[in-house]
Amino acid sequence: MDEARQLVAPELRAALDLFPPLDLSDQTIAAFRQPFANRPADPMPDALAAVQREEIFLPGAPGSPDVRCLLYRPAEAAGDALRPAYLHIHGGGFVLGMADMSDLSNRAWAAQLGCVVLSVDYRLAPETPFPGARDDCYAALAWLHDQADALGIDPTRIAIGGESAGGGHAVALAIHARDLGAYPICFMLLDAPMLDDRTGSSAPRHPVTGRFVWTPVQNRYGWGALLGQEAGTDRVPMAAVPARCPDLSGLPPAFISVGALDLFLEEDIDFARRLLALGIAVELHVTPGAYHGFGLAGADTPQMQALQAMRLAALRRALQGN
Repeated sequence: MDEARQLVAPELRAALDLFPPLDLSDQTIAAFRQPFANRPADPMPDALAAVQREEIFLPGAPGSPDVRCLLYRPAEAAGDALRPAYLHIHGGGFVLGMADMSDLSNRAWAAQLGCVVLSVDYRLAPETPFPGARDDCYAALAWLHDQADALGIDPTRIAIGGESAGGGHAVALAIHARDLGAYPICFMLLDAPMLDDRTGSSAPRHPVTGRFVWTPVQNRYGWGALLGQEAGTDRVPMAAVPARCPDLSGLPPAFISVGALDLFLEEDIDFARRLLALGIAVELHVTPGAYHGFGLAGADTPQMQALQAMRLAALRRALQGN
């Protein structure tokens, strides 16, 4: 066993062989998107199948197309009580993925927390550079607030979150929403958020992280696609890169999780540190021996069981207003 693989938790090693190499480029990106589009529906228990799912198209930013979203509502009627809501933003390095791939987890949030879930199928880079995806996500946040009465939602209990690039988009959305001041967000649920274009480009390399699944090379491509220019320079638009935002005050509380071998380890810890310095409540979890996307190793691994329990508990507290 090579030295790098020995750093991986034993329960997560075998799954490394399931990840195909991602030789991302503008010429190959369509082929890598194909598996997401053609992925067969996952089998699901009755409790998740009972969650109501609806495909909707809501108005985008001026001059932009409508935004495709998946809307999930719990099977049980809420009565007169208002429900909380969770705006989910999928991952995929800014260039891959779609809302459908998180169907099971979004059904689980709705079923377990009794909340409305809206998952955004934002436009992908490089075809749509910044601020296209952020604007799509903001349109979804605005729609949740504007339709709160019709959906039976408490607008003071709307949380946002996502994985990897989705987590990065969530933070960019929170900063944008704070600056505009129209639509409050109560919480951010961030799983290995992709926050800094300098990681893997101009920032010093970490000696351990980024060897598996999502590497510095892939990160440079993803960020370059979003920015429409080379990542890591002093010319990038700061609004596109959450880690470059000079003022994080006024952002919502956050739950941040990341693997100890994840390329995003340092940027995620630094982001948590900056929030904490402002008195913003942050729960930070670093999973030993875990690489980026280790959840695909299976929900039954002890690492995923522990993380999922913590994420569920954190989001429940936030949506209950505790």
